[in-house]
Amino acid sequence: MAVAGFWTGNRDFDITRFGAVSDTTKLSTVAINKAIEACSKSGGGRVIVPAGHYKSGTITLLDNVELYLERGAVLYGSTQHIDYPRQRQPRYRSQKDAGGWYALIYAEGAHHIGISGPGIIDGQGAGQLPRDVQRGQGVDDRDGRPRNILLISCKDISIQEITLQNSGIWNQHYLDCENLFVNNIRVYNHSNRNNDGIDLDGCRHVVLSNSILDSDDDCITLKSTGPAACEDVVITGCIASSFCNAIKCGTESTGGFKNILISNCIVRPSSCPTEPVFKTPRAGQAGIALEIVDGGIMDGVIVSNILIEGTECPIFVRLGNRARKYIPEAPAPPFGKMRNISISNIIADNTGNSSCSITGVPGAAIENISLEHIRITNKGGLREGQYTQDLSQVPELETAYPEPAKWGNLPSYGFFIRHVKEISLNDIRLSSREKETRIALLADDVDELTVGRLKTDTAEQTSVKTNNVRSYKKI
Repeated sequence: MAVAGFWTGNRDFDITRFGAVSDTTKLSTVAINKAIEACSKSGGGRVIVPAGHYKSGTITLLDNVELYLERGAVLYGSTQHIDYPRQRQPRYRSQKDAGGWYALIYAEGAHHIGISGPGIIDGQGAGQLPRDVQRGQGVDDRDGRPRNILLISCKDISIQEITLQNSGIWNQHYLDCENLFVNNIRVYNHSNRNNDGIDLDGCRHVVLSNSILDSDDDCITLKSTGPAACEDVVITGCIASSFCNAIKCGTESTGGFKNILISNCIVRPSSCPTEPVFKTPRAGQAGIALEIVDGGIMDGVIVSNILIEGTECPIFVRLGNRARKYIPEAPAPPFGKMRNISISNIIADNTGNSSCSITGVPGAAIENISLEHIRITNKGGLREGQYTQDLSQVPELETAYPEPAKWGNLPSYGFFIRHVKEISLNDIRLSSREKETRIALLADDVDELTVGRLKTDTAEQTSVKTNNVRSYKKI
């Protein structure tokens, strides 16, 4: 592998020597797994998928094995449920356990593993139907569809150069993993419901870099669906396109998020020519979304140097109280916390008319958040009657699924700030392509609001409206 410190031996194991065939009418599952077992038992090395088209069910990675797809190699996932046996209940528990674990490429507790090469992994997700697992209100994202990659409680992982597409559900799910390096990958995931690009879930010491991802559902997603925090994560140099949220922390938040650095990324519209599966706006719901709604603590998040084009809501920060348990026997989570967040150097153009919002709920305020050097140009053109005009008519929605569309068009076109303690906005430029009748910035129930160098299309005396703000400083 290309990561310093990774050792996987020096032997190559060609899957065709173990019986794999370049023929998508036949399964190569047994042959590929035999090659992996032989490689691991020998001390490690690469399992080679040569040029050709291969079909497989579940492949299990073992210690010290790198699965390498040569140029011209395509690994297709089977569309038959029987080819994805349900994995045993892992030691690590999470909110996603309920439907069981199914995947094209799977590992639990493995060390020094990797997936790389210029080839393609295609899950054929359009043919992956739910396993009829009913959850309260019906089939949901725990219904047993297979992921392209699912790694649980693994360490020292390298994912490089590979193209990943058409998963049955989330494209890649890294759960409770440590020392994860993902670099120079390409993702295109528009074949089924819940088609996230990549999910980093309760993982520690992670770098995601230099990658291009395009997804139907959330694109680059940090989660904590179990008790482990998503901690010490760097995301940089990526292009993210999504019909939902381009770069997101949430919604599951039990373990929380700590020390998250997101920088030097581009958010742009999806290249997918078809309509979104979830009927979300083609432009995408949010560019940057930071959310704590199922308990947990978000502490130490820096977002900087982001270019955003055409999303409905450029910045969405939400502390709510949906309070879902991560497993049925767990206690209901208390109010979560969000603090020490910095968002800077953001340029967003041609965005929708969903205002950026930074909102807690009564009794649970977001603490210590700064926004600096931000330029936002929205479509504008709304007239009275096309947005909520009275602040009192904006509901709290503290138990609702967190998304800007829940509020519709807010009474401010730039920032809507509510239930926040200690927030500063400096060097902010808010403008509209068509004239706006809304105010630029609205703050409600805020302690210590500081605003400096705010430029808007509206007159200075009407650009900011405050209600129940304690200590408002203009600089």
